[in-house]
Amino acid sequence: MAINIMIVEDDEGLSRGVALSLARPEYRFFECATLAQARQAFAQHAISLVLLDVGLPDGSGLTLCRELRAASDVPILFLTANDAEYDEVAGFAAGGDDYITKPFRLTALRARVENALRRAHGGGAALYRFGDVWLDFGRLQFSKGGRPLALSPSEQRLLRLLLDRRGETVTRDALRGAAWDGGAFVDDNTLTAAMRRLRAKIGDDPKNPRFLRTVYGEGYCFYG
Repeated sequence: MAINIMIVEDDEGLSRGVALSLARPEYRFFECATLAQARQAFAQHAISLVLLDVGLPDGSGLTLCRELRAASDVPILFLTANDAEYDEVAGFAAGGDDYITKPFRLTALRARVENALRRAHGGGAALYRFGDVWLDFGRLQFSKGGRPLALSPSEQRLLRLLLDRRGETVTRDALRGAAWDGGAFVDDNTLTAAMRRLRAKIGDDPKNPRFLRTVYGEGYCFYG
Protein backbone atom coordinates (compact mmCIF):
# COMPACT_ATOMS: atom_id res chain seq x y z
CA MET A 1 0.00 0.00 0.00
CA ALA A 2 1.43 3.35 -1.05
CA ILE A 3 2.06 6.05 1.52
CA ASN A 4 1.45 9.42 -0.13
CA ILE A 5 3.47 12.29 1.30
CA MET A 6 2.71 15.83 0.19
CA ILE A 7 5.56 18.36 0.45
CA VAL A 8 4.38 21.96 0.30
CA GLU A 9 7.56 23.98 -0.21
CA ASP A 10 8.37 26.67 -2.78
CA ASP A 11 12.14 26.00 -2.67
CA GLU A 12 12.38 23.33 -5.39
CA GLY A 13 15.85 22.18 -4.34
CA LEU A 14 14.84 21.74 -0.72
CA SER A 15 11.63 19.96 -1.67
CA ARG A 16 13.51 17.52 -3.90
CA GLY A 17 16.18 16.98 -1.26
CA VAL A 18 13.59 16.16 1.39
CA ALA A 19 11.87 13.69 -0.93
CA LEU A 20 15.15 11.98 -1.77
CA SER A 21 16.18 11.74 1.88
CA LEU A 22 12.86 10.20 2.90
CA ALA A 23 12.59 7.89 -0.11
CA ARG A 24 11.31 4.35 0.44
CA PRO A 25 9.72 1.95 -2.04
CA GLU A 26 6.30 2.40 -0.43
CA TYR A 27 6.46 6.22 -0.37
CA ARG A 28 5.07 8.43 -3.15
CA PHE A 29 5.75 12.15 -3.05
CA PHE A 30 3.64 15.03 -4.29
CA GLU A 31 5.71 18.22 -4.39
CA CYS A 32 3.71 21.43 -4.36
CA ALA A 33 5.13 24.96 -4.52
CA THR A 34 1.90 26.84 -3.75
CA LEU A 35 -1.27 26.57 -1.70
CA ALA A 36 -3.26 26.14 -4.92
CA GLN A 37 -1.17 23.16 -6.01
CA ALA A 38 -1.42 21.63 -2.53
CA ARG A 39 -5.21 21.96 -2.45
CA GLN A 40 -5.47 20.27 -5.83
CA ALA A 41 -3.11 17.44 -4.86
CA PHE A 42 -4.93 16.84 -1.59
CA ALA A 43 -8.28 16.69 -3.37
CA GLN A 44 -7.02 14.23 -5.99
CA HIS A 45 -4.93 11.83 -3.90
CA ALA A 46 -5.23 10.00 -0.58
CA ILE A 47 -2.51 11.92 1.25
CA SER A 48 -0.99 10.12 4.24
CA LEU A 49 1.18 12.96 5.62
CA VAL A 50 1.85 16.63 4.87
CA LEU A 51 5.16 18.49 5.21
CA LEU A 52 4.22 22.14 5.15
CA ASP A 53 6.13 25.42 4.90
CA VAL A 54 4.55 28.55 6.36
CA GLY A 55 5.73 31.19 3.88
CA LEU A 56 4.38 30.36 0.41
CA PRO A 57 3.98 32.54 -2.72
CA ASP A 58 0.18 32.64 -2.56
CA GLY A 59 -0.41 32.73 1.19
CA SER A 60 0.34 31.18 4.55
CA GLY A 61 0.75 27.50 5.28
CA LEU A 62 -1.17 28.15 8.51
CA THR A 63 -4.26 28.79 6.41
CA LEU A 64 -3.83 25.50 4.58
CA CYS A 65 -3.23 23.66 7.84
CA ARG A 66 -6.52 24.92 9.26
CA GLU A 67 -8.34 23.90 6.07
CA LEU A 68 -6.87 20.40 6.05
CA ARG A 69 -7.45 19.89 9.77
CA ALA A 70 -11.10 20.85 9.39
CA ALA A 71 -11.54 18.13 6.77
CA SER A 72 -9.04 15.44 7.81
CA ASP A 73 -6.89 14.04 10.62
CA VAL A 74 -3.89 13.62 8.28
CA PRO A 75 -0.57 14.21 10.12
CA ILE A 76 0.77 17.71 9.36
CA LEU A 77 4.40 18.57 10.09
CA PHE A 78 5.47 22.17 9.68
CA LEU A 79 8.89 22.55 8.05
CA THR A 80 9.76 26.24 8.20
CA ALA A 81 12.39 28.90 8.85
CA ASN A 82 10.01 30.71 11.23
CA ASP A 83 11.67 29.79 14.52
CA ALA A 84 10.20 32.23 17.05
CA GLU A 85 8.20 30.73 19.91
CA TYR A 86 4.99 32.45 18.82
CA ASP A 87 5.41 30.96 15.32
CA GLU A 88 5.58 27.47 16.80
CA VAL A 89 2.57 28.14 19.00
CA ALA A 90 0.65 29.37 15.94
CA GLY A 91 1.56 26.19 14.07
CA PHE A 92 0.19 23.94 16.79
CA ALA A 93 -2.86 26.17 17.24
CA ALA A 94 -3.63 25.78 13.53
CA GLY A 95 -3.69 22.00 13.97
CA GLY A 96 -0.11 20.97 13.19
CA ASP A 97 1.21 17.76 14.73
CA ASP A 98 4.87 18.78 14.77
CA TYR A 99 6.96 21.89 14.11
CA ILE A 100 10.45 21.55 12.64
CA THR A 101 12.61 24.59 12.00
CA LYS A 102 15.18 25.06 9.24
CA PRO A 103 18.00 24.18 9.11
CA PHE A 104 17.25 20.65 10.26
CA ARG A 105 19.00 17.28 10.22
CA LEU A 106 17.59 14.88 7.66
CA THR A 107 17.96 11.93 10.03
CA ALA A 108 15.86 13.71 12.65
CA LEU A 109 13.25 14.66 10.03
CA ARG A 110 13.08 11.04 8.86
CA ALA A 111 12.48 9.83 12.42
CA ARG A 112 9.73 12.36 13.05
CA VAL A 113 7.99 11.50 9.79
CA GLU A 114 8.11 7.79 10.62
CA ASN A 115 6.79 8.45 14.14
CA ALA A 116 3.91 10.54 12.79
CA LEU A 117 2.98 7.82 10.30
CA ARG A 118 3.12 5.15 13.01
CA ARG A 119 0.86 7.16 15.29
CA ALA A 120 -1.57 7.70 12.43
CA HIS A 121 -1.72 3.97 11.69
CA GLY A 122 -2.23 2.54 15.14
CA GLY A 123 0.90 3.62 16.96
CA GLY A 124 1.82 0.70 19.14
CA ALA A 125 3.01 -2.04 16.80
CA ALA A 126 6.23 -0.48 15.54
CA LEU A 127 8.20 -2.07 12.72
CA TYR A 128 11.72 -0.83 12.05
CA ARG A 129 14.40 -1.85 9.59
CA PHE A 130 18.00 -0.79 9.04
CA GLY A 131 20.67 -2.60 7.08
CA ASP A 132 19.70 -6.28 7.22
CA VAL A 133 18.08 -5.93 10.65
CA TRP A 134 14.27 -6.13 11.07
CA LEU A 135 12.60 -5.30 14.38
CA ASP A 136 8.90 -5.94 14.92
CA PHE A 137 8.16 -4.69 18.42
CA GLY A 138 4.46 -5.45 18.05
CA ARG A 139 5.05 -9.18 17.60
CA LEU A 140 8.40 -9.22 19.44
CA GLN A 141 10.05 -10.75 16.38
CA PHE A 142 13.58 -9.65 15.52
CA SER A 143 15.94 -10.81 12.79
CA LYS A 144 19.29 -10.06 11.18
CA GLY A 145 20.15 -11.34 7.73
CA GLY A 146 16.98 -13.39 7.75
CA ARG A 147 17.92 -15.23 10.96
CA PRO A 148 16.30 -14.76 14.40
CA LEU A 149 17.98 -12.12 16.53
CA ALA A 150 17.84 -12.64 20.30
CA LEU A 151 17.35 -9.39 22.21
CA SER A 152 16.92 -9.16 25.97
CA PRO A 153 14.08 -6.96 27.30
CA SER A 154 16.56 -4.21 28.24
CA GLU A 155 18.15 -4.36 24.78
CA GLN A 156 14.72 -4.10 23.18
CA ARG A 157 13.91 -1.02 25.26
CA LEU A 158 17.26 0.60 24.44
CA LEU A 159 16.80 0.06 20.71
CA ARG A 160 13.19 1.22 20.74
CA LEU A 161 14.06 4.50 22.43
CA LEU A 162 17.04 5.16 20.14
CA LEU A 163 14.97 4.37 17.04
CA ASP A 164 12.03 6.50 18.16
CA ARG A 165 14.46 9.40 18.54
CA ARG A 166 16.56 8.62 15.48
CA GLY A 167 18.90 11.47 14.64
CA GLU A 168 18.82 12.88 18.19
CA THR A 169 21.31 12.38 21.01
CA VAL A 170 19.65 10.34 23.78
CA THR A 171 21.30 10.95 27.14
CA ARG A 172 22.74 8.14 29.23
CA ASP A 173 20.26 8.95 31.99
CA ALA A 174 17.32 8.61 29.58
CA LEU A 175 18.62 5.29 28.28
CA ARG A 176 19.17 3.88 31.77
CA GLY A 177 15.71 5.01 32.82
CA ALA A 178 14.04 3.42 29.78
CA ALA A 179 15.92 0.13 29.90
CA TRP A 180 15.96 -0.56 33.64
CA ASP A 181 12.71 0.83 35.12
CA GLY A 182 14.00 4.23 36.17
CA GLY A 183 17.69 3.37 36.17
CA ALA A 184 18.36 4.85 39.60
CA PHE A 185 20.53 1.92 40.66
CA VAL A 186 22.18 1.24 37.29
CA ASP A 187 25.68 2.62 36.79
CA ASP A 188 27.32 3.83 33.60
CA ASN A 189 29.35 0.66 33.23
CA THR A 190 26.17 -1.41 32.95
CA LEU A 191 24.88 0.82 30.16
CA THR A 192 28.24 0.81 28.37
CA ALA A 193 28.36 -2.99 28.48
CA ALA A 194 24.76 -3.26 27.24
CA MET A 195 25.49 -0.95 24.32
CA ARG A 196 28.58 -2.99 23.46
CA ARG A 197 26.51 -6.19 23.35
CA LEU A 198 23.81 -4.44 21.33
CA ARG A 199 26.33 -3.24 18.76
CA ALA A 200 27.72 -6.76 18.42
CA LYS A 201 24.24 -8.20 17.87
CA ILE A 202 23.25 -5.75 15.14
CA GLY A 203 26.69 -5.96 13.53
CA ASP A 204 27.80 -2.40 14.17
CA ASP A 205 31.53 -1.64 14.43
CA PRO A 206 32.14 0.75 17.37
CA LYS A 207 35.26 2.12 15.63
CA ASN A 208 33.40 2.81 12.40
CA PRO A 209 29.69 2.81 13.31
CA ARG A 210 26.99 2.64 10.68
CA PHE A 211 24.09 3.04 13.10
CA LEU A 212 24.97 3.69 16.75
CA ARG A 213 27.21 6.63 17.43
CA THR A 214 28.63 7.44 20.85
CA VAL A 215 28.30 11.12 21.72
CA TYR A 216 31.03 11.43 24.32
CA GLY A 217 29.98 13.01 27.57
CA GLU A 218 26.29 12.93 26.57
CA GLY A 219 24.90 9.62 25.34
CA TYR A 220 24.18 7.82 22.08
CA CYS A 221 22.60 8.64 18.72
CA PHE A 222 21.04 6.25 16.22
CA TYR A 223 21.54 7.70 12.78
CA GLY A 224 21.25 4.79 10.35
